Amino acid sequence: MNDAAVVAEAREALRDAGLRGSFLVRDLDSGQELGIDADLVWPVASLVKVPIALATLERAARGELDPAAPVTVQPGRVSTPGPTGLSRFRHPATLAVEDLAYLAVAVSDSTAADALLAITGPAQVTAELRRLGVAGISVRYLMRELASTPAELLDPGEVHVAHSLAIAGATPTGGHAVAQLDIARANTGSARAFVDLLHALWRPSAVHTAVAERVRELMGATVMRHRLAPDFSSDASVWSSKTGTLLNLRHEIGVVEHADGQAFAIAALTESSVAAAVQPEAEALMAHVARTLRDQLRRFDRL
Repeated sequence: MNDAAVVAEAREALRDAGLRGSFLVRDLDSGQELGIDADLVWPVASLVKVPIALATLERAARGELDPAAPVTVQPGRVSTPGPTGLSRFRHPATLAVEDLAYLAVAVSDSTAADALLAITGPAQVTAELRRLGVAGISVRYLMRELASTPAELLDPGEVHVAHSLAIAGATPTGGHAVAQLDIARANTGSARAFVDLLHALWRPSAVHTAVAERVRELMGATVMRHRLAPDFSSDASVWSSKTGTLLNLRHEIGVVEHADGQAFAIAALTESSVAAAVQPEAEALMAHVARTLRDQLRRFDRL
């Protein structure tokens, strides 16, 4: 099939599954890309932890802060399903700045990310991205705001109600009754913006070489491997990524590096119209669509 037919088929599959999404796949060497609504702006949930770590490590590379400096973090004491790492601790812990970056990216620890934001604030993270030539990602608030949605106020058996509110609360212009899903108030970005960020991390750019290497290492160590990873991990490829999940939003960004030297940056940002927290079919379809776009682009590159 040609590119248009592949994209049309992917759109239909997403629609039939109750999903709306933005996808972009880019060959990091040729620059060729294929996507679906790649410029739409989304609330990005935990994807923002990559820019947070990047901005802090860039400051360390310039000598503005010590990556080994100890930071005492108060426990998150979160008991609801989902949060990881320090967010579930019951006692204060002292960690180095660079180790907080590891927890924020590889373990998706929101308390660790907020400790980094106390060092490099949201506006400073956004400004750092602009300095590095990455536009389209805006950081506005702390990660703990993600733990203040309707889902945290309801019993586990009523989580579908929170998802129904998330589905029903959207406006055509991107506004939302839930602040964390309102693109005027949330941490936001597009599939294209995150692919641009990945491109800057995997290929020479304004990002300090050692910082890019460290962020790639952190993304390669991610423990969240249930979404796109099954379609991109193999003995002949390496998958480095970061997921983001909030109510009916399911996102992932990553880079697949093949043994033959080709590398593709991938962004998949989706929302579901199905009022359920656990949707393995949606996860599998996201991976299938991203893999289909990558396969089409890989075939094109080899012609």
